[in-house]
Amino acid sequence: MNDNVFALPVTKLKGIGAVRAAAYSRLGVRTVGDLLFDFPRAYENRGNIELLSEITDPDAKHAVILTVATSPKVVRLRSRRMTFLKFKAYDDSGFAEITFFNQDFLRDKFPLGSTFRFYGKVEKAGNHYVMSSPAFEPWYEDRPLRDLLPVYRLTDGVSQKQISDSVAAAQALCGYEIPDFMPNEIRIANGLCTLNFAIKNIHCPESFKNLAAAKKRLIFDEFFNFALGISITRKRRVKSGAPACVNGSTADLEALLPYALTGAQRRAVNDIASDMAKNSPMSRIIVGDVGCGKTVCAAAAMFIAVRSGRQAALMAPTEILARQHYCDLEPLFSRLGISCELLVGATTPAKKKKIYDALSSGELDTVIGTQALLSEGVSFASPGLVVTDEQHRFGVAQRAALAGKSGHAHTLVMSATPIPRSLALALYGDLDMTVIDEMPPGRQRVDTFAVDGSYRERLDAFIKKNVTSGGQVYIVCPAVEERESEAGEVELAELSENGIIADQAPPLKAAVAYAAEIAEKFPEFTSAFVHGKMKSREKDDVMKRFAAGKVQILVSTTVIEVGVNVPDACLMIVENAERFGLSQLHQLRGRVGRGNRKSYCILVYGGEHLEDCPQNAKERLSTMKNTYDGFAIAEKDLTMRGPGDFLRGEDDTIRQHGGVKFRLADLCDDAGLLKAAFAEAGRLIEADPELRDHPVLAERVASMFTLDADSIN
Repeated sequence: MNDNVFALPVTKLKGIGAVRAAAYSRLGVRTVGDLLFDFPRAYENRGNIELLSEITDPDAKHAVILTVATSPKVVRLRSRRMTFLKFKAYDDSGFAEITFFNQDFLRDKFPLGSTFRFYGKVEKAGNHYVMSSPAFEPWYEDRPLRDLLPVYRLTDGVSQKQISDSVAAAQALCGYEIPDFMPNEIRIANGLCTLNFAIKNIHCPESFKNLAAAKKRLIFDEFFNFALGISITRKRRVKSGAPACVNGSTADLEALLPYALTGAQRRAVNDIASDMAKNSPMSRIIVGDVGCGKTVCAAAAMFIAVRSGRQAALMAPTEILARQHYCDLEPLFSRLGISCELLVGATTPAKKKKIYDALSSGELDTVIGTQALLSEGVSFASPGLVVTDEQHRFGVAQRAALAGKSGHAHTLVMSATPIPRSLALALYGDLDMTVIDEMPPGRQRVDTFAVDGSYRERLDAFIKKNVTSGGQVYIVCPAVEERESEAGEVELAELSENGIIADQAPPLKAAVAYAAEIAEKFPEFTSAFVHGKMKSREKDDVMKRFAAGKVQILVSTTVIEVGVNVPDACLMIVENAERFGLSQLHQLRGRVGRGNRKSYCILVYGGEHLEDCPQNAKERLSTMKNTYDGFAIAEKDLTMRGPGDFLRGEDDTIRQHGGVKFRLADLCDDAGLLKAAFAEAGRLIEADPELRDHPVLAERVASMFTLDADSIN
């Protein structure tokens, strides 16, 4: 097969013209390779055959094998211009009335006495059952049907059948032999199937076992490619140059602070000063709990750069966080004679031009902003330092883009996710790490409780009490909207490595629906919701109103895990807390207790009785009630859950490295798989630093680290 087949536009496939290609583009599918790696979101389990009499859930879809008992008849409703195709079919336990709407062409598909596997919702109606427009396939004892059928994400103009047909056409175009970019010895050593097998069985699984094997291989690929990418980035960074910033004294800045640096902050500033004094570029991450004082370390780094005759930039993930940094740092810099400007999407064109000119001429010392700093007009006359806040919201590619504008300047990134050193290399392999493991004196403790659904009435009363007294409340839900999958469908997250489906978990609270419920329940208060699928400007607007006290109850997904400082926020409620990892729960708890109000964190189990909570989840909730050290929590989380939780973002997607988009790895909680992938990548890079002997693999890694232009606008 020609490797370039992956790069061909989807219009090369039969049945895809310009209109359908535009629809596919809305799904992020533009090439044959995109299509093959656009994996199903779930699977219909049509192999679980039931008798009609065994079915008790009318909301789920079921598979039944029925024999046609009466010839199909067409009933016409002229008043509504509608037709019904009806017939009866039976199994050993009863009979069902099958109805299809406006599908007269199916009349000859169901001859008397023929047998079909029907899949759809089954409802009881008196002494018989009814099925409306079910999926159907002819059934023969000697020709077994596939158990699992893929369910894809859809958009207007694309149906499930069209995607399935397009995937089949793509596989045919590849000659049903997709080249394996992973070295064969690595694949065999780690017990992985071939890529060809994985692609075939992720789209058309022959069994649960094959689907699990495909999932394992594709997750390993993502970790492996990511590990290769950051290893290459690190090696290239070490070879490049950077301006030595030798004026490392921060005494003048510290003299203006209303507090003394903690020992951990002092170590961080010393690490930064030592790095920046070298000709090779600093690439360091400061990791520490929310409120541990990372920002002042960043301010010290910016101060060192400017005092050494260089410019500095700080990039934050949201406009509101950028504004907060600007409000904190600009007055401090001003007293030191250092100029500072704010550059965000909402900055007026005239102001932007003024900032661009001041940066390019060297007149402006420091700039704080959002991804607007990546705009085409931004250039630095004398670049020295780039700081990125909340590093997991930005990627290797985004950091590289800003560093590129800054002429290989020193790089400092900050993360409020405490992380065990044993995992640091995997997640931040292109960065040196400084840990701030000491909190400033006076930070109050947030009392933490775990409750179940039986406490709902008392919890509502507690919300009312806190808001009435002037406080504000966060309510965090694990999902944006109701579960996308139909009841009865199988998601990859529910599939273990041996192909076993996990027990059904309590239903997830969804932010959009729950926000409406909260608004109805507390009409006397102002409530709002925010989630990651909203546009950045919409999210910022909601958070601004919450920070200003105009919103009293904020229903959110974990998008607020990293956010603005709201001193009056005193109550954090986490719904379905059993579905979150310890580190994420700790991050959420850090959103409250930032002011003088006594603050609380309530962890709500999604089921009715806490004793029914799975043992591991119960242990996590207990840890949260009794442990407040972020690094102790991170170590416990790694022991209990593996690395997956450190990578997760809202809606259970990987929040790792911004521009890098994992497709399946958010489903992996296996520390061994991540560790193995990084170990193999390390050995390969030692032998082939630029992957010159593995060109197809190099291309896959490069595509994974490509910065999407849409992400910087």
